Amino acid sequence: MLIPGRFNGPDNSGNGGYIAGLLAATLDPGPVTVSLRRPPPLDTPMDVATAGGRSVAQDADGAIVEARQAAAEEELPRVLAVDLPAARAAAERFPGHVSHPFPHCFVCGSARDRGDGLRLFSGPLEDGRSACVWHVEADVAGQAEFVWAALDCPGAWTAHDKMPMVLGSITGLISALPEPDEDCVVLGEFLGTERRKVWTATTAYGSDGRELGRAHATWITI
Repeated sequence: MLIPGRFNGPDNSGNGGYIAGLLAATLDPGPVTVSLRRPPPLDTPMDVATAGGRSVAQDADGAIVEARQAAAEEELPRVLAVDLPAARAAAERFPGHVSHPFPHCFVCGSARDRGDGLRLFSGPLEDGRSACVWHVEADVAGQAEFVWAALDCPGAWTAHDKMPMVLGSITGLISALPEPDEDCVVLGEFLGTERRKVWTATTAYGSDGRELGRAHATWITI
């Protein structure tokens, strides 16, 4: 497994949601929990071992990212949808336009051009949730790892006052894939915090309202 340099989170490591999606694809369909043990390296091959409903991406120093089949009955919260106009309005309030700890992040980086990054600029709604629009370019459509990526950063921005933070673990379930040039809506919701940990939920919807996927994430402030 290799993470191309384009798909970074922080400048020198892979985007957590993207690598989670790559590793989740090595397991059976259903909810998967992915834990990041160390920053995933860019442009560096990692060995992947899969056995007994668990996959590990590793190098000579040990595990980097681990994925395991989550319990089928594990409940993932759904963040209720809003329409496209509401999501576009929220995106105008994206805190990252003012201050961004990782402006070159593939998913939410404000310094990434259209067609390069996903440009998910998640801004607050009146009820405290966040929303953004994901315009799906042809090169990322129909691929589950990019839905995983889209379920990553919008959660963090619901707790932007605790930035910077990085993904510790994420449990996700992908149910559908987006089409090229589709305008999707991604919602985030803050669930709680304890010391350095922050918990969030995200849900992504297609332009027709179908659910693409949902996730629960644990973030670590740095």
